[in-house]
Amino acid sequence: MKHALSLLLAACQLAAQVRFVDISSTSGLTYPMICGSNEHKTYLIETLGAGLALIDYDNDGLLDLFTVTAALLDPQPGIAPTNHLYRNLGNGKFADVTVAAGLAKSGWGQGVCAGDFDNDGFIDLFVTHYGQDVLYRNTGKGTFEDVTKAAGLSDRPGAPARWGTGCAFVDYNLDGKLDLFVANYIQFDRNYTPTPDQANACRWKNQPVPCGPLGLKGGFNRLWRNISTPGSIRFEDVSSSSGIAKAGERYSLSVTTLDYDHDGWPDIYVAVDSQPSILYHNNRDGTFSDRAIEAGVGLSENGIEQAGMGTAAADFDGDGTLDLVKTNFVDDLPNLYRNLGDGSFEEVTLAAGLGKHREFMGWGVSSLDFDNDSWPDILMVNGHIYPNVKGVEFEQRRLLYRNLGNGKFTEVSGSDIADLQIPKSSRGLAVGDFDNDGDLDVFISNLGQTPTLLRNDGGNRQHFLNLKLIGTRANRSAIGARVTVFVGKRKIVQEVRSGSSFLSHSDLRLHFGLGQAIRADRVEIEWPGGTKQILAASGADRFLTVTEPVQ
Repeated sequence: MKHALSLLLAACQLAAQVRFVDISSTSGLTYPMICGSNEHKTYLIETLGAGLALIDYDNDGLLDLFTVTAALLDPQPGIAPTNHLYRNLGNGKFADVTVAAGLAKSGWGQGVCAGDFDNDGFIDLFVTHYGQDVLYRNTGKGTFEDVTKAAGLSDRPGAPARWGTGCAFVDYNLDGKLDLFVANYIQFDRNYTPTPDQANACRWKNQPVPCGPLGLKGGFNRLWRNISTPGSIRFEDVSSSSGIAKAGERYSLSVTTLDYDHDGWPDIYVAVDSQPSILYHNNRDGTFSDRAIEAGVGLSENGIEQAGMGTAAADFDGDGTLDLVKTNFVDDLPNLYRNLGDGSFEEVTLAAGLGKHREFMGWGVSSLDFDNDSWPDILMVNGHIYPNVKGVEFEQRRLLYRNLGNGKFTEVSGSDIADLQIPKSSRGLAVGDFDNDGDLDVFISNLGQTPTLLRNDGGNRQHFLNLKLIGTRANRSAIGARVTVFVGKRKIVQEVRSGSSFLSHSDLRLHFGLGQAIRADRVEIEWPGGTKQILAASGADRFLTVTEPVQ
């Protein structure tokens, strides 16, 4: 008992030494995320912001940064905001290679997800838009090509503009090819939407604000099946036949894939604004059924519809099942849903210690283990949507909750981790070890401002194991693979996933904190499609690449 307590005390002391250092101003991240006017917001579309991604697009072992931007409602001469790709130079600096990479495309960008859809060994990008979503194929030569039309992903001419938000590559039918799930938010038309300066303006706290989402028509979520053949890229819309569209008109935002019932087939959780969230259960026959209400993740524990924003999945309590966390609108609490292992969840937000703050409007959320103690923590980024409404803080600080390993969390985002305190109106959040020093760093998008890069200093005082998986029979990105690392009496479970958080994409490598353990006793990998692989004991503080065995 004394030994266990001394280990816990040592772990707490190590966690207290972790700092997140904002290196944004010196890293070369120079372009702001544009989303309408910074001074005032006329329509809801100007408030949502956009996401970002951490990917190794050139396979040099270093994570590069991709940022999405929207645009201006009324374009101005000489101003055409574009998404940006920053190449990691390996010294804490990044170079803007957007033009050279072929990604300098303007439009009302929203979300991003990544995966190797053509299994050629190079990660590809999918960017959602208000308007036409775009699929970028990585050529493997440092450039990307827009293959949207060739892949059959173009909307028909004259069709109303869709408002794509969250997305995820996912092999839903386990055929070894990555398919695409795309959330859609609102059927928006500014010509028929009241503005704050009109007599019929919408109001919030008795002040005129942009209208929506309530009162506007929701969008329909889409599922694209990958039917590509060698030499031909092709996706087909199976939204109706798969049951995805059966959820109807919904205000859908973030997307997190997870095999919540551990049956070997990926399911899809969607945070929905001002309506019940959606849990698409994979029926293993090419179809899905929404089980959010019966599973207990569609509403608050009081049965109330919430304005869901960001989502993340992790095994927070160490029981081997994947739990869910969701951020919500201001004046509400986030949700922490504990997986009961029988296909259902219970909300444990208050019991877990996440019920302290209602003043924050939550967006991106991550389950990063920031101090490598083997327990997934929770980071939330926040920011209001109305810059000129009285009585609210438009720019808000971040919230970091440390997992105590007993079903409870404690907030540690105070002065000890000072750079988390810097207020922004943040939106997207992606996590990964960009400097390969053994701890997880943080990448954040901010409405109307340049992105934030927070370097983790001190998380690597405890040990880690980082795994990159390469599928052979499974999709090459190994999206959907489930990994269990055994350390003493602990088993740490993670899945490889595309997308998640809020409109963003984190590193596909899996990072496992090992605490004070100098090795992992065993690693078990469940590859998409059923292949199981066991790795013998592995020393700590290593970056391993594991290829699926050919059977």
